[in-house]
Amino acid sequence: MNQFVLLASIGSDLAETARTTGEKFGVQTSLFVAQVISFLIVAALLYKLAYQPILKVLEERRQRIAESLANVEKIKQDLVNARAGAQEILNQASAHGNKLIEEARAAAAEVREQETQKAIAAAEQIIAKAREAAAQDHARMLVELKREVGRLVVHTTATVTGKILTPDDHRRLAEETTKQLAAK
Repeated sequence: MNQFVLLASIGSDLAETARTTGEKFGVQTSLFVAQVISFLIVAALLYKLAYQPILKVLEERRQRIAESLANVEKIKQDLVNARAGAQEILNQASAHGNKLIEEARAAAAEVREQETQKAIAAAEQIIAKAREAAAQDHARMLVELKREVGRLVVHTTATVTGKILTPDDHRRLAEETTKQLAAK
């Protein structure tokens, strides 16, 4: 019980000290309370009208960045798939060319039995056509691959930068990509 009396005595002493200190510095209780209320009103308005909208904008930006990163990963995967597809097409063209060459050799062996000179000439023509067809297929595949890679680069650039690219930007990116692919 004595503790409560002691605490009450200390509390009243502190209140008296605070009151006398406030009087020495010219603090008026009614003005102080009004300033505290004004501060709380301003703080609440700032929280409601400034802080919450800023948090909302930051969250939307975080989501857009996450979506952009997901799109970049998807585009990278598409590019890997396109390269794998192009490699498969090149392998098929090579196998087809090899098959044509083998067929030409077999035909040349059969014809050689009958007419050696005619078979040699026919085999050379077939081999030349097969190589030319394989070269044309290879060149066509490379052109398609370069075009696809250029399109993916332009799309990736537009997605990552968030900028609408002009036709000049499209042309410039496609030319740069073609130059880099030609160098490899």
